[in-house]
Amino acid sequence: MRIILVTGSGGAGRTTVAAATALAEARAGRRVLLVSEDVEPLPAQDGLRVLRPRPAGDFRREFLALQARSSTALDLLGAVPFEEAELTELPGSRPFALLRALRDAAEGDHELAVVDLPPLAEALALLALPEQLRRYLRRLLPPERQAARALRPMLAQLAGVPMPAQWLYETTGRWETELAAVQAVVEAPTTSVRLVLEPGPAAVRALRTARLGLALQRLPLDSVVANRLLPAGSEDPWLAGLTAQQHRHLAELRTASGAAGASAGPGGTVGRVDELPHLGRDPRGPEDLVLLAPARRPAAAPDPVPAWTVEDRREEDGVLVWHIGLPGAVKEELSLVRRGDELLLTVGPFRRNVPLPAALRRCTVTGAGLVEGDLRVRFTPDPGLWPRTP
Repeated sequence: MRIILVTGSGGAGRTTVAAATALAEARAGRRVLLVSEDVEPLPAQDGLRVLRPRPAGDFRREFLALQARSSTALDLLGAVPFEEAELTELPGSRPFALLRALRDAAEGDHELAVVDLPPLAEALALLALPEQLRRYLRRLLPPERQAARALRPMLAQLAGVPMPAQWLYETTGRWETELAAVQAVVEAPTTSVRLVLEPGPAAVRALRTARLGLALQRLPLDSVVANRLLPAGSEDPWLAGLTAQQHRHLAELRTASGAAGASAGPGGTVGRVDELPHLGRDPRGPEDLVLLAPARRPAAAPDPVPAWTVEDRREEDGVLVWHIGLPGAVKEELSLVRRGDELLLTVGPFRRNVPLPAALRRCTVTGAGLVEGDLRVRFTPDPGLWPRTP
């Protein structure tokens, strides 16, 4: 099943493009699921189903389930349990409702799921969240500590202090399972991101930000949608001036994406910019929506993200070089720190703890350089850990 995650600059029309894509694909005979909080009601269409995340209801359901699982501990503390009617949604619950909807989008018998994500910065943070939370859970409650839960009553007697309750480990295990399922959807080879932009002064900067954030998370950007293009050839000087300005920005967007033949470095190019017209009004019905669907249908699977490869240069230079594709990265906004078996990468506003390949864990970092979007991290083998050759 193909999954397209639609995001873009705020106000660029990403929800409209997501709805138009889903409706057009359903009319073409595919079974389609559209996931969106904000989409207007769509006409009944065979093959099209709409899933609306409900953060408030999702929060109440999860809170009551957690309260039920921890009821013994709460009773000991004399806590008064909440009833559903008095619960109100807390800030921060929306991302988790979206993640559960994304997990649900991978289920069912549909062929294509189109997911309307929040604006770009929020969407990139959302897509990175499952991996980050799983890392936190492993650090705070390691699996080996959970495996020893049968010993906790005895350890509590020996130590004279209470040990974590069973419900905590069971809840952690359930969260780990759910987060792993969402992460599997995000990282699936049939999942990609579609970026909706309105050509203007900030469009190229938004594309660069998107490519950096997605490259760091190793997620493919399958296309850029240039939305709300004004018609050329107007006799009105004011409109003609706006159109000319917009098309200059469109040309810059094409060059930055690689669609005009420009190289985007080892991180790969987008290579595809779809142009959608400005209708002169808000879309008023299904026929307007179909006009705003990208003409090219999504492929069965997006082009894979170029691998982060390890180059063996021990004979020439005595080092191993890890090539990390970060298209559009600049040296001034880049830093890396080795922490145990992880490399903490910071690229502009983005940060990720990346596990080292097995061979590099027995090495020390001895340098790094950035060449046209290719971060080259040099590792020198540790003589005390590296196998000796006869």
